[in-house]
Amino acid sequence: MTTAVSSAALATIQPVFTDAEQVALAGFLAGYRGLTREAYALDLRQFTSWCRARSLALFAVRRADIEGFARGRARATITRRLSTIAGFYRYAVEEELLASSPAAHVRRPRVDYESHAVALDRNELGALLVAAGLGTAGEHGLISLLALNGLRVSEAVGADIEHLGLERGHRTLTVTRKSGKIVTIPLAPRTARAIDLAIGERTEGPVFLAADGRRLDRHGAGRIVRKTARRAGIGKTVTPHTLRHAFITAAQGRRGAAAGRAGGRLARGSADDDEV
Repeated sequence: MTTAVSSAALATIQPVFTDAEQVALAGFLAGYRGLTREAYALDLRQFTSWCRARSLALFAVRRADIEGFARGRARATITRRLSTIAGFYRYAVEEELLASSPAAHVRRPRVDYESHAVALDRNELGALLVAAGLGTAGEHGLISLLALNGLRVSEAVGADIEHLGLERGHRTLTVTRKSGKIVTIPLAPRTARAIDLAIGERTEGPVFLAADGRRLDRHGAGRIVRKTARRAGIGKTVTPHTLRHAFITAAQGRRGAAAGRAGGRLARGSADDDEV
């Protein structure tokens, strides 16, 4: 007499990944940290879910399967995801968990790497800061920190009150850069005032809080930036990176102007020397 086994029971008997696949996934991700690890983990989670939906074992996929997974997405997204998948299988081969990589010869789309970041002119940036000042203290502080101090959104939302300081009369903030380097930056006066208002009487914890009282995340920060841009009447799609880009562009302009003034002084000095 045979006993029927339900599909639910089979799901518990058959592991989602083989031992080798689990070792490869864990080992590959262990080599990264922070946002890079999160991005790779997301790409692999989507790929493995796609494979499971088609009853494909992770170490049994073929080149055509990988190309099928990437089809129908934006070029930049395809390139990033294929890069993650290729890196994962390369790691598995290097660790002798897999004989060869099915992603070794996967075709990748050509991507134009020229910057397509949305740019804000001086008037738009000024309007955005004015609109931020009309919002909550937290919104004002966040926009100021991104636009006037050029922080990455991960650095801004990761800021803690304990990391605020005072040096030579200037408010400072200690942040951990993407590379892991810890730096202390002076805050623009407007940023410092807005942050002081945002933290109020609090003495510890995140500088920026979400509506539920927990730390604001990058998605919440993005929503604040977009909302403030709409309030300022800016029709462009503005993101936290747009504000960092505006800060970098303005800084480069200031350096160029300073170099130009210095060059002018040198040129005039040379002319005066010739006359002497």
